[in-house]
Amino acid sequence: MSLESKTSSQESLGSTQLDDLAPNAYHADNTDAQSDLSPVGSRFSSATYGNNLNLTRTETVKSLQEVGLSKDIPTPSVVAPPVENPIFPEEYTLETATGLVKVQTLQSLGRVKTRTEKDEKEEEFDPETEFVTFLINDPENPQNWSPFVRWGYTLILSIFVICAAYGSSSLAGGLGTINERFGVSTEVSTLTVSLMVLGFCVGPLIWAPLSEQIGRRPVYIISFGLYVLFNVPCGVAKNIGTLLVCRFLCGVFASSALTNVGASLVDIHRESRSLAIAFFSFAPYSGPVFGGVVNGFISVGTGRYEMMIWVNMAFAGVMWIVVGLIPETYAPVILKRKAKRMRAETGNMNIMTEQEASPLSMKELINDCLIRPLNFVVTEPVLVLICAFVALIYSLLYAFFFAYPVIFEELYGYKDNKIGLMYIPILIGACFALFTTPILEKKYAAMIKTRKPEPEDRLVGAMIGSPFPCIALFILGATSYKHIIWVGPASSGIAFGYGMVLIYYSLNNYIIDTYAKYAASALATKVFLRSAGGAAFPLFTPQMYHKLGLQWASWLLAFISLAMIAIPFSFYKYGKGLRAKWCKEDYTAFES
Repeated sequence: MSLESKTSSQESLGSTQLDDLAPNAYHADNTDAQSDLSPVGSRFSSATYGNNLNLTRTETVKSLQEVGLSKDIPTPSVVAPPVENPIFPEEYTLETATGLVKVQTLQSLGRVKTRTEKDEKEEEFDPETEFVTFLINDPENPQNWSPFVRWGYTLILSIFVICAAYGSSSLAGGLGTINERFGVSTEVSTLTVSLMVLGFCVGPLIWAPLSEQIGRRPVYIISFGLYVLFNVPCGVAKNIGTLLVCRFLCGVFASSALTNVGASLVDIHRESRSLAIAFFSFAPYSGPVFGGVVNGFISVGTGRYEMMIWVNMAFAGVMWIVVGLIPETYAPVILKRKAKRMRAETGNMNIMTEQEASPLSMKELINDCLIRPLNFVVTEPVLVLICAFVALIYSLLYAFFFAYPVIFEELYGYKDNKIGLMYIPILIGACFALFTTPILEKKYAAMIKTRKPEPEDRLVGAMIGSPFPCIALFILGATSYKHIIWVGPASSGIAFGYGMVLIYYSLNNYIIDTYAKYAASALATKVFLRSAGGAAFPLFTPQMYHKLGLQWASWLLAFISLAMIAIPFSFYKYGKGLRAKWCKEDYTAFES
């Protein structure tokens, strides 16, 4: 754009009410493709762009080729927003000298929207549209934050996940107090745990897509604020129905942490992404363990179930405030705000992100966020088998919370406080896994320097960890006798915690790499199936141990775990062929 046209545009902007303007996609019958915005405070300085705010300089074909762009459109990254047939998926990870890339330049590279039958009526982009990118070493890019800041936020977000998971088991250590307060059976009070975990199934279908539209931070503030508030009716409930309904809603609201924190870590880490996910894998599984340890003492010490609620509420309230102070990490939302700011400063209404230029319809949003994750359950056998293993491990964790009270009360007469201490070996095993995952990451990083990686390379951790839950359950069954000291059954938790974290870390990365094209939908499928299993197991675990006996109940679960060991080993050896045969398309981000 020339200086004259820029000046004219600025003059016309002065006569326009900025409050009424919003970015619009280009349409063939509207060559102006005008868009606008509400005024926002500028963060650009004349020192950066010159006294005239010369923001109209854009990238050239040569400069884009120098940073690696070509005619071939890559698979969108995990952090890319939902855009149908994007032509510039690198927008959210690329750093350029000018921060602007014209559609005309991309078309000169040979990039055009791919068309299918349903896209026949889709309009092309206005060639004058300018997509926004981060500048080189842009401080607004979360991946440019200092390692201290990024790992500090990683720690806070991991504790945030522990907080959400802690709430799910916060009442498991005091079901007797609920029975006394409301005059119900243990089968009914167990629903206070199952329904919150069931809420973890529903929440991801809301919070994951919402975060892609308004950002991670607003979702955390809204959802966790509601979670904190809905602990109040749980604590003052006059009947069991109120408590059960509010616990389910607490699960829906708290699930934003379980759903989006992994994505937030991907937002802020580049080379260290896998290592961050490895440490994060500790959080969703250790949170329920902390809940069991802490609330067993609260239950025995006070005899009041509401005290467990208030402690949970206080923990959640503190984390809500702390996480609310973390700045936005989602690149597409950051760039949307940047584009809005630049439109206000330059008067150039063609500046926008590709997500703004090609927004999804409500039908497409529903398909991406609700239908596709559920559709994957019946159309993607590879994903279902992997998620089944994840769901089994998560379900076994909750089974421990209801098996231990039966075992340790029947054999040793322990109350909830001492039973809670028996969960500590699970945490010890999980900590051992945290020392293993960095080693696996270093080996993976060295491997990709020598050959092209495959998704199956991510399964090494699962192959190492998969025998341990089976071993743990065989130990639990073999040591559940009165003449064996409590250390015997309690020690089974070490093996389980170690295998649990390794399996989750490994399979989570495998799902992301295998279903890179629809990673958000695949992960939503995982959370849905995992939470469904976690909600179901508490409902029958105590009865199973009473009917089958302490030994055979554990051994039954051990044999199921033994059968599941075949999954990571089979996929490691035959995974590429199975993906080609069973997957509807190649979803991976790896080049053929």
